[in-house]
Amino acid sequence: MSKATRAIQQLPPATLGALQKLGADLAVARLRRKESLRTWAKRLGVTLSTLQRLEAGDPAVSIGIVASALWLINRDGELGNLASPEHDQGALELNVREAVALGQARAQASADAHMRAASFNKD
Repeated sequence: MSKATRAIQQLPPATLGALQKLGADLAVARLRRKESLRTWAKRLGVTLSTLQRLEAGDPAVSIGIVASALWLINRDGELGNLASPEHDQGALELNVREAVALGQARAQASADAHMRAASFNKD
């Protein structure tokens, strides 16, 4: 089994659901444009079965094909923001935790220094 196959099998259910919704949304976009599967497959440069897999939310469909489908409906501009650092909530939360820990360490060091200074001045 390849690493890619293992990675796909380990996708969380919520992620699989999001891919299925994306595929269904692409199918709706195609239908609203009154385009057939065959026409869209040709425009995407893929086989009919690949387009059907895309619309079913198959996680093995390449990201390039997904990007092309998004381009067909003028939504490919969103791709550049999907993993942008300013929207990476996990990293932002980590940064906040690190900042809080640093602030606490500095406050403790300052309190310790004041205690030592006060103790030194008493003697």
